[in-house]
Amino acid sequence: MQKKSYLTMLALALLLAAGLSLNHLPAQPAGVAHRLTTGHSPVAPTDAQLQAAITEAYNKFHGDTTGKNADYIPFLAQVDSKLFGIAAVTTDGRLFVAGDVNYPFSMQSISKVFTLALAMEELGPDKVFERIGAEPTGRPFNSVTAVEDMPGHTANPFVNAGAIATTSLISGGPDAKWNKILAFYNRAAGEKLSLIDAVYKSEAATNMHNKAIAVLLASYERMYSDPMESTDVYTKQCSIGVTARQLAVMGATLADQGVNPITGEQVIKREDVPHILAAMTMAGLYDGSGGWAWHVGLPAKSGVGGGILAVVPGKGAIVGFAPRLDKAGNSVKAQKAIAYVADKLDINLYSPGSVGLK
Repeated sequence: MQKKSYLTMLALALLLAAGLSLNHLPAQPAGVAHRLTTGHSPVAPTDAQLQAAITEAYNKFHGDTTGKNADYIPFLAQVDSKLFGIAAVTTDGRLFVAGDVNYPFSMQSISKVFTLALAMEELGPDKVFERIGAEPTGRPFNSVTAVEDMPGHTANPFVNAGAIATTSLISGGPDAKWNKILAFYNRAAGEKLSLIDAVYKSEAATNMHNKAIAVLLASYERMYSDPMESTDVYTKQCSIGVTARQLAVMGATLADQGVNPITGEQVIKREDVPHILAAMTMAGLYDGSGGWAWHVGLPAKSGVGGGILAVVPGKGAIVGFAPRLDKAGNSVKAQKAIAYVADKLDINLYSPGSVGLK
């Protein structure tokens, strides 16, 4: 055995003897492909089962032309509607893919998940719950009447009203907010993400509805910094580009109790993860959230850019990307693909099979 390998093994043995887990070792630089394992669920599917399910889902739904691109944001209407990719990342950092998993699309409402996590990091879950809430609206994600009718006005962090208010909770001026949000997303992805400037400009030119929601929230004292500045930062966070592969890493970070599966860094507080997953279950797919929980049983968040992120706690995350949306604003093919994989592998959280019971 070479001296360097012997010393490495000795160092690991000493750390373990001192009661430290591998989670506590220094994080690897961003972009490193492999990691020190935080753990592998004893009831997780095998590599072969996971890849087979993803490949089958891709082949089964690849030709589906149901739905249409979001057209209220001009840039999104122009995205190639034939794009389709599925990616899964496990909590021990293994990647399984099919299709267009390296195409950068805008996060849109999926960004709300990680801004919520940052707000909880700064304020704690109780204060965020008090100021934002967690109740489904039963209305479209950009509903103005829900702002007026809901007792807390913001409703939950995943409708536009609650999301803009959540962004307003992040400390600092607009530049500081934006830099914090982008840096936090980078840590969750384990690599650098970037603003898709063309998406941002397209949205900023057409987001009067969101600006009106922010002003209405301010009238109820449910905005926590300047409404126009917060709306602009919110628009930027929605315009961050991410690939299906990168988003799967971000989801696996949630699945592994806030630990990034590539870098090993504790990005999201472990105690905050259950609150985030609960919000994803209740309001993650807009008006389709109840049906998703009923049929698929995984915490998930969609975005009108065509992505859907589904989290399988303790096992990993599955991402589907396809621009064509249903009437609720959820990707048609991404829903079908993730639902197929979840059923095939019996990972519905409400199924006894998900914890190894038959």
